[in-house]
Amino acid sequence: MEQYEPDRLSPAQVAAVRRSFRNGRAALTRRSLLRASAGGALAAGGLGTLSACGIPAAGTSQGGVSAEDHSAKEKTVAFSNWTEYMDVDDSGKHHPTLEQFTERTGIKVKYTEDINDNNEFFGKIKPQLAAGQDTGRDLIVLTDWLAGRLIRLGWVQKLDPANLPHAYANLSAQFRSPDWDPGRAYSYVWQGISTVIAYNKKALDGVEVKSLSDLLDNPKLKGRVGFLSEMRDSVGMTLLDMGKDPAKFTADDYDAAIARLQKAVDKGQIRRFTGNDYTSDLTSGDFAACVAWAGDVVQLKADSPDIDFLVPDSGYMTSTDNLLIPNKARHKTNAERLIDFYYEPKPAAELAAYINYVCPVDGVKAELEKIDKDAANNPLIIPDKAMAAKSHAFRSLSSKEETEFEAKFAKLTGA
Repeated sequence: MEQYEPDRLSPAQVAAVRRSFRNGRAALTRRSLLRASAGGALAAGGLGTLSACGIPAAGTSQGGVSAEDHSAKEKTVAFSNWTEYMDVDDSGKHHPTLEQFTERTGIKVKYTEDINDNNEFFGKIKPQLAAGQDTGRDLIVLTDWLAGRLIRLGWVQKLDPANLPHAYANLSAQFRSPDWDPGRAYSYVWQGISTVIAYNKKALDGVEVKSLSDLLDNPKLKGRVGFLSEMRDSVGMTLLDMGKDPAKFTADDYDAAIARLQKAVDKGQIRRFTGNDYTSDLTSGDFAACVAWAGDVVQLKADSPDIDFLVPDSGYMTSTDNLLIPNKARHKTNAERLIDFYYEPKPAAELAAYINYVCPVDGVKAELEKIDKDAANNPLIIPDKAMAAKSHAFRSLSSKEETEFEAKFAKLTGA
């Protein structure tokens, strides 16, 4: 088990967090683009916690530490999630699937949208977890790399398969065994996040784009190409285009990918590295093509006939946001029942129809067709077998690799 070290983030890691908070997964538009009318607002979270990320050592933390489970007597569960990541009714005040869960089980859900950024949220809960204390949360949603870190630190509880029959049966094959949680002993996928190539047909004006190499090398696209400011997405797609497996690459492979991107930067091929503000560049035609998040592309395609996407033959990157139960959670069984509820096809379909991310639940298509046939037949939401086979995950990084790789990427992007 990885030992907790109360060290501060390196300058490169802080730069990466600031990029994410400004433009990436943490940005308001990252999720609100899809449901701008829902009235959700990002609770303004600062970066102050990052400067004080180190905390006094609290002894050795033991993995899978539970409090007494009060689920039987206390019919409640505290669920922390990202903003704009749950279905909402027309009034913007009710979450239909959560209310269905309560009606069926009698378990009330204290639902809080208090995750704005992975690192910022980690800084918030780290003192309690390191000290072996209850965070006040029974269920949290974290992106795969941070989920893996909490598992290695022993700060989340092992799940009881007896409480997760639907989750065990219906989890899509492509998500079943990540290297950071083999067999999903500690986590289940909330949603998948795919990275593809998006393009503006009008801006391309007949220029053919079939691969990432076209973005990097075709002189007709010079200055009209965008890449993402998220390292794992841009470098992962580049590794795939170079014939390398992002799940198994070496440090030399990483350096080669950085060098390839640097060459494109130096010759002016890449206009800029962006968070999801690429959406305005793409719709305006400033970007003829770019690396993009599939959840955004779903909405962009619905709004503009000029926008489309492609999955290169080399493959595409998929990351996941994951459900975990922190140590000392008071309502572990209730949390497991809520996880399992979202692996039933009907509630999974209702959620997918609203948020438009990659649904991790097998058997959901028939239910989604009853709600939204276009969504049910959209491979960006329900990947078919051919698309799922092209999905790749970025491997786990050691702390040393994280620091070194982020520093090189920050230099590349000018962050």
